[in-house]
Amino acid sequence: MTAIANAAATTAAPQTSAAGSESTPANPNGILGQNDFLKLMIAQLQAQNPLEPGNSNEYINELAQFTQVEQMTNMANANELTGAVQMIGHKVSYNGTGGALVTGTVESVQSASTGTTVTVNGVTGITLSSLTNVE
Repeated sequence: MTAIANAAATTAAPQTSAAGSESTPANPNGILGQNDFLKLMIAQLQAQNPLEPGNSNEYINELAQFTQVEQMTNMANANELTGAVQMIGHKVSYNGTGGALVTGTVESVQSASTGTTVTVNGVTGITLSSLTNVE
């Protein structure tokens, strides 16, 4: 197994307690983030044969691509947040619990690592994707 495959298996492997019983996995969605990418790259560098080093241009290209993706992600998050802030004071409709259509006014916006949400008439945590109408 290659160094990258070993590191990926370690990252996605379930966590076990001292008694040996399995609990929730460290990466339940199987999504590799920025830190995971860097860990894989370092594992690959550490595992390479010093007499036959890898191509440094490949590493530079990978880092450049990684930086571009990170910048695009940051820009998309900023645009989402800006759009949500512009909805403050506007009347919106969304599908509430049980699928009922709820209408109210956006009071505030919250931004977290999981995404941007809004508060409508005191109800927090409403995702932008659940909004069906903005007036």
